[in-house]
Amino acid sequence: MAARVGGRNLATSWIVGLLCAGVVGALLWMSLPAGPGLLYMIGQLIDGTVPR
Repeated sequence: MAARVGGRNLATSWIVGLLCAGVVGALLWMSLPAGPGLLYMIGQLIDGTVPR
């Protein structure tokens, strides 16, 4: 299911794809500590807009 573009080596495209997936995974891993703060901010926004 890989897109074949003329002039591209299949092995090179796999290596670059794995590197890109690794970078995305590393960025997600580094962003995990921001999760609780983000959920708190979203909760505060929702509390201010939902009538009680």
